Amino acid sequence: MIAIDEKTITDVALAQMAGTRDPRLKEIMACLVKHLHAFAREIDLTPEEWIDGIKFLTAVGQTCTPYRQEFILLSDTLGLSSLINSLHDRRALENGTKTSLLGPFYRQDSPQRKLGESIAANPGPAEICIHGRVVDTAGKGIPNASVQIWQTDDEGVYDLQRNDPSVMDLRGTYHADAEGRYNLRTVRPLGYMIPMDGPVGDMIRAQGRHGYRPAHIHFLIGAPGYRELVTALYLRKDDHIDSDTVFGVTDSLVTETTKNDPASPFPNLPSISFDFQLAAAKAEDATGRVGADPSQITKKTVQSSH
Repeated sequence: MIAIDEKTITDVALAQMAGTRDPRLKEIMACLVKHLHAFAREIDLTPEEWIDGIKFLTAVGQTCTPYRQEFILLSDTLGLSSLINSLHDRRALENGTKTSLLGPFYRQDSPQRKLGESIAANPGPAEICIHGRVVDTAGKGIPNASVQIWQTDDEGVYDLQRNDPSVMDLRGTYHADAEGRYNLRTVRPLGYMIPMDGPVGDMIRAQGRHGYRPAHIHFLIGAPGYRELVTALYLRKDDHIDSDTVFGVTDSLVTETTKNDPASPFPNLPSISFDFQLAAAKAEDATGRVGADPSQITKKTVQSSH
């Protein structure tokens, strides 16, 4: 019998897992165990610290609901979501528009809208227009591309955070025209502080971080034969554009509204003009969504427990 101690436990654990049938699961779990054990050795983790970590992760799970995903927020604030996005981009056949975070506030089945319609129930004086094209890497328009959009309102609040989160607002799904052109109306979003009333907020405060995200607008764009694009546009004038607490900002995604845009279908509104470039899909391409509708994660977790 092998004596199990701090030097032998990793090899013993890996040997016991060696019969894993799924090769990818075997690879993932072996690497996870190696790095977890190395982490514990490097910082000489104490039992009290280990219990504190367990308590933290338990609290993260207990905070999750069909309308809130604290684990995705944790991944975002640790930079893991941004890293996974970058790895996903690296695997693409072509260089399209950069990805950005799906985030913890995405919702499936947003309302189908016609081009030019507003996603805001009450746009008010903050109304703006967003227009452009969905194109391939050669610049050719992609007909009927699906364009999903969601964002905060002009006070920095998502519909999921309102009193009745079952009501959808500031969300919509559009389809580009035969030349890949799209246009829609919305409101200029406001930057916001991530939810700080849970364990992730406690972590952010303990780290001395401000917890703010710059103003941004989420997009999920797709078409048959192309890689699904999860991205966001960030507004240049936001005070936190250089210090996003979830590390989502990329230079190529930073933009700003302009006035009197002659190409805008709504020239009386401040406009953002942006073309989204989709890369061709590979047969093995899976989702690029680093995140999910909170209700879907909760639903799957409940189903898998039976």
